Amino acid sequence: MRIALILDSLHTLKPHKDSSLAMMREAAARGHELFVALQDDLFLRQAQARLRVQSFEFVDDENWFVVGDYLEHAPQDFDVVLMRKDPPFDNEFLYSTYLLELAVKQGARVLNNPSAIRDWNEKLSVANFPQFSPEFLVARDIGLIREFLRSYGDIVVKPLDGMGGTSIFRLTQSDPNISVILETITDNGNRTIMAQRYLPQILQGDKRIIVINGEPLPYSLARIPMAGETRGNLAAGGTGVAQKLSERDLEIASTVGKVLKEKGLFLVGLDVIGEHLTEINVTSPTGMVEIAAQTPCNPAAVFMDALEAL
Repeated sequence: MRIALILDSLHTLKPHKDSSLAMMREAAARGHELFVALQDDLFLRQAQARLRVQSFEFVDDENWFVVGDYLEHAPQDFDVVLMRKDPPFDNEFLYSTYLLELAVKQGARVLNNPSAIRDWNEKLSVANFPQFSPEFLVARDIGLIREFLRSYGDIVVKPLDGMGGTSIFRLTQSDPNISVILETITDNGNRTIMAQRYLPQILQGDKRIIVINGEPLPYSLARIPMAGETRGNLAAGGTGVAQKLSERDLEIASTVGKVLKEKGLFLVGLDVIGEHLTEINVTSPTGMVEIAAQTPCNPAAVFMDALEAL
C-alpha cells in the first residue's frame, strides 16, 4: 500500500511514544510505502485537490528518519490518506476538512472521514450518547454556567477545541476565582464552553479506549492524575496504566463504535471516567504505545490489520 499521512512537523513528534509513528513503524515493517505531509501541503489547484508529500523512511541513528524530495500528487494516488494533525480544531483545521472532503469526492480514501471529523466535535459529540454521558452544559452565558455550578457544586469547565488537558478548570462553589475563570474561559461570554459534573472517579484514571473500525481494543489506558491535579492527560503529567475493559467500558465502546464506524470514523479514542463517556477523540487519538508496552495487545498491528482489510 501507498500510505500518505498528514502530520504535525516530524521534529515535534516523540519517537518513543507517538501513536502516528507506531502505526508508521508497523506499516513499514509490512512493506508499505510511507509519505508524509504537513497541513499546508494540502491545497486546491483550480477545483482539484492536491497534496505535496515527501517519501519517509525510519533509520537507526539519532535523526531516526529520512525524507525524500517534495512531490505533488492527487490524494487519490495513494491507497489511503491518514489525517493525523493534532488539534486545536481551528479555522485552518476546518479548511483542511473541506479540502479533504473534495479529495474524497475525487476518489481519495481519507481516514478519518473529513466531514465526520468536522461534524463530531470532540467535546460536543457526547450529546449523541446521553445514556453514557455525565450531566453537562454547553453555553457561553456565565449566568447559566454559575447556575449549573450551584446545581452540582463541583464541576469541570473546558473549551470545545482544546487537547491534552489545556485550559480545563475544576470549580467548586467555594472557589474564590470563579468569576475570573469563567470570564477567561468564555472570553467574557463570547466563547462557548462545556461544563460537566465533576467525576471523582478521575482519581482512578481517565480511561482512553481505542476503537478501530468500530471495534474497541480489549485494553484501555487509564491516565491517572499526578498528585494535586484534576486532569489525567499524559500531557498534563498523568501516568498511563493499561487495564482490561470493564463490562461498562465495553458497553460504551461497542455501542458508540457501531455509530462511529457508520460515519467513517475509523480510528477513535473514547475518554471514559468511571462509568461515563466524557469525550470522543476523532482527530489524532493516542495511547497506542503505552498499551503495547504494558499488555499483549499491539494497537498499531490491529490498526494495520483493519486498514489492510478495507
